[in-house]
Amino acid sequence: MFTGLVEEVGKITSVKGKGGGLQITVSAKKVLEDTKEGDSIAVDGVCLTVVGIGRDSLTFDVSQESIQKSTLKYAKVGRMVNLERAVRPTDRLGGHIVQGHVDTVGNIKSITPLGEHTELVVSFPPEYTELVVEKGSIAIDGISLTINNVEDGKVGINIIPHTFKTTNLNYKKVGDPVNIEFDIIGKYVAKMLKGYRESRLENLLKDF
Repeated sequence: MFTGLVEEVGKITSVKGKGGGLQITVSAKKVLEDTKEGDSIAVDGVCLTVVGIGRDSLTFDVSQESIQKSTLKYAKVGRMVNLERAVRPTDRLGGHIVQGHVDTVGNIKSITPLGEHTELVVSFPPEYTELVVEKGSIAIDGISLTINNVEDGKVGINIIPHTFKTTNLNYKKVGDPVNIEFDIIGKYVAKMLKGYRESRLENLLKDF
C-alpha cells in the first residue's frame, strides 16, 4: 500500500523484453534506502517488485497485465517516473490509500498556470464516472491529488508548486498519457450500490 506522496523522480535507464513482459531499470537515490529485493515500489503509481538493486538504480519485472493496464507500455530510456516506497504501519498517511493497481490510462488535456499554482485537466473513460467526485481523491501517475471539478469525462486538479516541482508533472505536456487509480473507498461503495440496485430490480420483477 502507498500514500500517493512521491518520494523522488527517477529516470528509466534500461528497458528489456522478458518472458512476454518487460524488465526496467530506474535510477534512484532516496528510495534505495532500506530497500531490498522483493520489496514493493510504486513506479508512476504501478506497484512493482524490486528484482535487482544497483549502486544507484533499481530493477523491476513488469508483467503483461501491468503493461496492458498502464503507461508502462510506453516505457523507454530517459523517461522520468515517480517513485514511492510502500507505506509502513508507523508512517503518517499524508495522502490517501493508494494500492498501486492502476485502473486505466487517461490523457492530459490541458496544463494551465494559475499564479504559482497549476491547473491540470485529465480525461478518463466514461465508465469510471461514478468513481469520481468533487473534492474526492485520485492518483495520477501515483500522485495523491484532490479533484477540484468533474465535467464530461475530465477531472480538473489544482497542483501546488511543491507537487509540480517534486514529481514528474513538470516533465509532462498536453496529450501525454497518465496512469489513473481511483479511490478504493469509492470502488467499494459503487460495488455495494450496484448489488443493492440489482437486488431491488430482482424483487420488483418478482412482483409481476
